[in-house]
Amino acid sequence: MAGRLAGKVAVVVGAGQTPGETVGNGRASAILYAREGAQVVVVDHHLDSATETCQLIVNAGGVAVPFQADATDDEACRALVEKCLERHGRIDILHNNVGIGLGDGSLSHVSEEAWDRILAVNLKSVLMPCKHVVPVMRRQQQGAILNISSVAAVCHTGMLAYKTSKAGVNAMTQQLALANARYGIRVNGIMPGLMDTPMAIEGLSQARGVTRDELRAARDATVPLGAKMGTGWDIAYAALFLNSDEAKFITGIVLPVDGGQSAKIG
Repeated sequence: MAGRLAGKVAVVVGAGQTPGETVGNGRASAILYAREGAQVVVVDHHLDSATETCQLIVNAGGVAVPFQADATDDEACRALVEKCLERHGRIDILHNNVGIGLGDGSLSHVSEEAWDRILAVNLKSVLMPCKHVVPVMRRQQQGAILNISSVAAVCHTGMLAYKTSKAGVNAMTQQLALANARYGIRVNGIMPGLMDTPMAIEGLSQARGVTRDELRAARDATVPLGAKMGTGWDIAYAALFLNSDEAKFITGIVLPVDGGQSAKIG
């Protein structure tokens, strides 16, 4: 282990993943944090998926424990923090990686039910973990929080609810950064672009009735940098930097990791 996070405790919310051929953003980040010396609390709504991530970490010589929680639930997030403190005594990193978009559409196509669910999940899954972790970090006088947003927040997309929710994540990130800077807490975000992850490829290929290879080719063609989507590891390495001491003077940013996709708005 290179040790960039040696001695730190990292809570990764949404570190399981949809089954698929590639690695998801949350799982990749959890694995990389452990590889760099962090003790990782792997949180997911599906315990079996969190356990899979932990097993990959342990098999590689890292330290990780699974925890089942709904990140939108106030009581579940309180219990998560209590258990983490009971086991580790501190929380140095909070990584919020939960997000959904299925059922979304344009103004005339998104249903009220889908709108309510997408906004509730994508915003509350950041709000609730932060609500319970921030007081811990304030007492410690240090900590790093990372919220996974999307370039959809700043780029054109046909997914109105998803775009609105991720713009809200960006706003929440900046608000939390300024409100907690005097406590030594850094809060940043990442806006992934088109990624070759199971959640994107498996779900969209089924929804659109196309093969995974056809979907990959169509998505690759829209990426400026090398006409190739990113992977979960691209998000993980950006997350590692932002949550490491190398980024100790960085807070309140939302970093695009998108192969140049968001540069099209300039």
